[in-house]
Amino acid sequence: MPKEYKKTIKGFRLVSEPTDIPVWKITKSKEAADYARQFYLGDIDVYESVFIILLNRANNTTSFVKISQGGIIGTVADIKLILKYTVEGLASGVILVHNHPSGNVRPSEADNVLTKKVKDALRLLDTDLFDHVIITKDSHYSFADDGQLY
Repeated sequence: MPKEYKKTIKGFRLVSEPTDIPVWKITKSKEAADYARQFYLGDIDVYESVFIILLNRANNTTSFVKISQGGIIGTVADIKLILKYTVEGLASGVILVHNHPSGNVRPSEADNVLTKKVKDALRLLDTDLFDHVIITKDSHYSFADDGQLY
């Protein structure tokens, strides 16, 4: 008989909450940027946050998840959380989105590294990283449009 401890373990379950955000078919980076602005609300120019948009095979959005929220100059996106929600959401594709409160949409070296890590990790799940979009209130940058999705 295995040794028993007094400590108990946690049980996890996926809980989703309905939103007022409709399903969109996303085929272009501008559509992804516009879709993401719906859930950034008024904080897009206050602090940096990372979200993922989950897609089905038809490129229709199925859900979005806030992965991290940081300060005005950065945040940390945990690859394990991205994979967790990708699997739980049974996503066929993912769009990584984050904002730059500075208004500069050019990617940093950290953004480039994150893109490669997420793409490589999703590949293990047979899931595509369709894009990594950096947004501001009025503009966006697309790694896919710029040929940077290795």
